[in-house]
Amino acid sequence: MKKLKITTLLFCLILVINSCGPDKDKPETQPPVDSVIVSKLEEVTIGNQVWTSKNLDVSTYRNGDDIPLVEDAEKWKNLTTGAWCYYENKTGKGSTYGKLYNWYAVNDPRGLAPKGYHIPSDAEWSILTTYLGTDAAAKMKSTTGWNEDGNGNNTSGFAGLPGGCRNYFGNFYYFGAVGYWWSSSEFSTDNAWYRNLSNNDGDVFSYYTNKLDGFSVRCLRD
Repeated sequence: MKKLKITTLLFCLILVINSCGPDKDKPETQPPVDSVIVSKLEEVTIGNQVWTSKNLDVSTYRNGDDIPLVEDAEKWKNLTTGAWCYYENKTGKGSTYGKLYNWYAVNDPRGLAPKGYHIPSDAEWSILTTYLGTDAAAKMKSTTGWNEDGNGNNTSGFAGLPGGCRNYFGNFYYFGAVGYWWSSSEFSTDNAWYRNLSNNDGDVFSYYTNKLDGFSVRCLRD
């Protein structure tokens, strides 16, 4: 009888130990946050580049740290670090137009682009527009959403939208008329390069502006 009891106790102990081990039917760890984000990004291949076909809409850096939402104009114009907002601080615009980021967020070492992507440099933007050639702007603009019949044909699949901007004083401008996108390339201590499309211009405009401006962001596959 004693032997039976000891055998039973040993069997139960083995069951308890096994129940504390990993469940082989379940992953031991959850997928990292940025791998989830990557799976949601929509892409288009243009030449030898793979672009995201929607504006970025993340509120954390690649490592999971929060990017501050700054709606107040006074706070916006005094920033020296990364921040984002929606156009006119209207949350409803985010699902279509994404967020507006200052360049400090673009350049933050924690990474604004999700894993597997990066923010295009000025040279990489030039590769895109050179590849598209004549009427690059029309090929990049979406077929709807642009004021005064300024829609494009979107033959590239880039689907550029006129999301407007926030200037370095914290004011909002040009929604429906102009789309602005940051590059990762710095011009000077206070300025960085960008691209824009306009409803009344057939060119893809390239210039530099204050790093405090709030622009849309697209990403490139690494």
